[in-house]
Amino acid sequence: MNVVTLKHIGKTYHLDAVDVPALIDIDLEIRPNCFTVISGPSGSGKTTLLNLIGCIDQPDSGEVIVAGEAVQTLSDDALSDFRARHIGFIFQNFNLLPVLTVRENVEYPLLLARVPAAERKARVAALIEAVGLSDKAGNFPGELSGGQRQRVAIARALAPSPNLVLADEPTANLDSHTGAAIIALMREMQREHHVTFVFSSHDPKVLAEADDAVMIRDGRIENIERREQRGEEAT
Repeated sequence: MNVVTLKHIGKTYHLDAVDVPALIDIDLEIRPNCFTVISGPSGSGKTTLLNLIGCIDQPDSGEVIVAGEAVQTLSDDALSDFRARHIGFIFQNFNLLPVLTVRENVEYPLLLARVPAAERKARVAALIEAVGLSDKAGNFPGELSGGQRQRVAIARALAPSPNLVLADEPTANLDSHTGAAIIALMREMQREHHVTFVFSSHDPKVLAEADDAVMIRDGRIENIERREQRGEEAT
């Protein structure tokens, strides 16, 4: 079963007296356990598309199905709970809580989900080790490099064991060497945790790593290139 199915999606923003179509009749299926990259020029609609997949925004028309759930039928409270259980987020600005340590940032979504303390401790320790930051677990975000902060963000996104991880330009604020290392880490985490990653990105290195490359322009999908699903090689 596809992790995400979008059917005839339309989305228009209303700016004063002007209507700005952001997405026009979008049909998209996102396969499980793979890297899908949404790419296109600025203003193409890729961030809007990512927000709809992440249940942060709602379409004006069409149907959004995530992890088998028609999310438009959910109440606000149910939708918040659904996001917490099924979707992890990685942002280009990291969005770590500066007053919390690395360990506490990774633990935070598990606290919200009321995961028992012993399970939280074990899961957080394993994820921090997996992203290579065991020696930084007690540090605050301000004491870390950009690459280290993004590693924390990856661990935090994976903490609730989601079906889907969304990454908005995850390498945009990193140098090329660090960005390549982060892509490799996300691929490793995808294989280990059997999770689907969906990116919006201009980065050709991210696009080259895609199992599925979705090209969008002026609110319409121009092309979808299905490649070998490399994420399944290790499963």
